Amino acid sequence: MLFKLNINGQTRSVDVEPGTPLLWVIRDELQLIGTKFGCGVAACGACTVHFNGLPIRSCSFPVDSAADNDITTIEGLQGQVAETVQQAWREKDVVQCGYCQSGQIMSAVNLLTRNPSPTDSDIDSAMSGNACRCATYVRIRDAIKLASQKLEA
Repeated sequence: MLFKLNINGQTRSVDVEPGTPLLWVIRDELQLIGTKFGCGVAACGACTVHFNGLPIRSCSFPVDSAADNDITTIEGLQGQVAETVQQAWREKDVVQCGYCQSGQIMSAVNLLTRNPSPTDSDIDSAMSGNACRCATYVRIRDAIKLASQKLEA
């Protein structure tokens, strides 16, 4: 079945079966491989993308529900908040294996877009659906705090 998706500001048509997880459409059909497969049950956050500005787990989100909506992947993430978060990630040396980082960054950008001055509790809540198998949680929180400070300056 043909679906029209607005991915990273571009309308793309894909011919896939209804119910196909958005993750597989993004990776296999559109060749945007920054969004990762982690668990397949929306528990780890590696597959996080923005859907109409809000983070979703694309591994369990059917393409049928995505048609005619705005979807942003890590490749399409842009703007001051996104750039500041990515810079803070580098400055705080967050990445270890890197596998979860696109999902972590997508969630962090959403948090700081909605709440530019988050508390530790706000950060923990917003990032709770994102697992990091290397356990860089302290560095992730520090990078979010750094990005918040830079955005406020």
